Amino acid sequence: MPTASTPDTDAKWTTVITPHGTVFSVPWKELWDYRELIARFVHRDFVSRYKQTLLGSAWYVIQPLFTSLIFTLVFNKIAKISTGEIPPMLFFMAGTVCWGYFQSCVTQTAATFTANAATFDKVYFPRLAVPVSQLITNLIGFGMQMGLFLAFYVYYLFQGADIAMGWRIIVLPVLLVQMAALGLGVGCLISGLTTRFRDLQVMLGFFMQLWMYASCVAYPLSEVPEQYRWLFAFNPMVFIIEAFRFSFMGQGTVYLWQLCASMVISLVVVFFGLALFNKTQRTCVDMI
Repeated sequence: MPTASTPDTDAKWTTVITPHGTVFSVPWKELWDYRELIARFVHRDFVSRYKQTLLGSAWYVIQPLFTSLIFTLVFNKIAKISTGEIPPMLFFMAGTVCWGYFQSCVTQTAATFTANAATFDKVYFPRLAVPVSQLITNLIGFGMQMGLFLAFYVYYLFQGADIAMGWRIIVLPVLLVQMAALGLGVGCLISGLTTRFRDLQVMLGFFMQLWMYASCVAYPLSEVPEQYRWLFAFNPMVFIIEAFRFSFMGQGTVYLWQLCASMVISLVVVFFGLALFNKTQRTCVDMI
């Protein structure tokens, strides 16, 4: 006849899962402990993104290539927007590559809770592992697109274009980290809000399109009238893209205070994004 278990006869637990202390805490140690799981997420997402497509991973470079061609035709040839001494194709590709990485980080992180509800309901792991894996997956695609950009860069350089890559290129890792952090922050904000307001899923594509046209992807900041430029100071992506162009081609409208302001805004967005993400993950399974 079975007997009731007592604390003395129960097996000792080796791991106890408890809620995070505050909504502002980030489980850095847990993320490191689950690094193998993050690596598997990265492999799964990269392989499955263009699985069973004819061109496969080539879509990572086809999309920015054709987008840059269309921008060159519409904004430079038809609308006559000047890109200065920078070749139009190279100018638009620089903006497209940067924006493509940021947009991918936002849109894929924004679906963290809705797309993984079934998994979250069955097994425990730090929920932040999913957005982190998305940042790394998109970084691989960004690397492939950077290879395309550098190929065009070398071509125009040998054609005698007035572009120069100097010591400014050292800011590239900083810009990349800032794009990833901003994408993570915005994505976490939207993912937390989406569990309550599903309208955001429908609005996200439209919102990102509007944000792109407000981020100097298709035109230089120098073309914006002086009386409206102060509005762009609230958009961190403007100065990330302008600094990216300036670091590679020595031309652009960017000052140190603008970069500092964009970094501060990015940090604020990340802070509130992670706070909302941590708050939502406690009850996300019940809400979705």
